[in-house]
Amino acid sequence: MKAPARNYDVAALRRYLRGHIPLAAAMDIDVVAADERAVRIAAPLAPNINLHETAFGGSVVSLAILASWSLLHLRLQADGIGNRLVIQRNVITYERPIAGAFSALASLATGEAWKPFVQLLQRRGKARIAVHAKLEYDGAIAARFEGEFVALSAG
Repeated sequence: MKAPARNYDVAALRRYLRGHIPLAAAMDIDVVAADERAVRIAAPLAPNINLHETAFGGSVVSLAILASWSLLHLRLQADGIGNRLVIQRNVITYERPIAGAFSALASLATGEAWKPFVQLLQRRGKARIAVHAKLEYDGAIAARFEGEFVALSAG
């Protein structure tokens, strides 16, 4: 039987993101859910709108990056591992226009990747891991994100 996922404080994550990443505040993000399996972050359309009255592509990918980074940040923090975490590369596929509030649901590309990632980070001081995110609008997937993040040991 699988152990229940460890939940994280969504209000604290929201404050952290808005306080440390000005773009998160400008986008008016809200952290909807966060546990060790996934993080969901939402944003309203108004501060993220483009000239076509749909979500600006840069806001869409930014929300995916924020959700993905947050998942890794929270897991490393919960494991007591100090680090600097950055995105190395990403690919996003836009599937449909977003004409209202939208969200990004981030999860590890493969669940088995976490343990080797942490071991490599502790042993070599640097490790990479892939994260996927689904961007949802009006009950359907509007975009898909794949990102690779690098963690560097703190210090």
